Amino acid sequence: MVAHAAEGVFRRGAGKRLEWVFPVAPRAPAQENTMARLKLEFPEDQYCYSSQLTVRTTDINAGNHLGNDSMISMISEARARFLFEFGVRDIEADGTGIIVTDLATTYRAEAHARDQLLFEVGVMDFNKYGGDITFRITRPRDNTLIAMAKSGFVFFNYKRSQVVPMPEEFGSKFPQVNWID
Repeated sequence: MVAHAAEGVFRRGAGKRLEWVFPVAPRAPAQENTMARLKLEFPEDQYCYSSQLTVRTTDINAGNHLGNDSMISMISEARARFLFEFGVRDIEADGTGIIVTDLATTYRAEAHARDQLLFEVGVMDFNKYGGDITFRITRPRDNTLIAMAKSGFVFFNYKRSQVVPMPEEFGSKFPQVNWID
């Protein structure tokens, strides 16, 4: 007896017990991988800041490596250090600051407790309201690429709760950055 339910199948197994079996689709050869994968690659010359951060034991997950949530926190810390270095305050007197709109991260290798990681940070794709902050995260000890990330941002007036144009002063700090419409 076979009964179908929710993309799986109940069937009688050894000892006449019902077992839940998930169908397995045939796998495509590696060169014909049909799964969409995010690819993050940035020009070498756009990185303009770097900072080292240490993986703490509290950053380690059940897989015994740097957890996704901790990597996001480390990326956020690298972004804050980068902006501070370039004289960008969290919030200006008029209420304007930067707000993150999205974050894409690709993982290339594991990092472990006490690893020193180098966060290289850059900016690209400026538009009227913001742009992208890019990150290359490596482990200098063995030159391993750990992750790549790209964080979208816009300028936001927290007093008025609205997106506002990028201040000219910010854009002028990065004259090499490309602009898109």
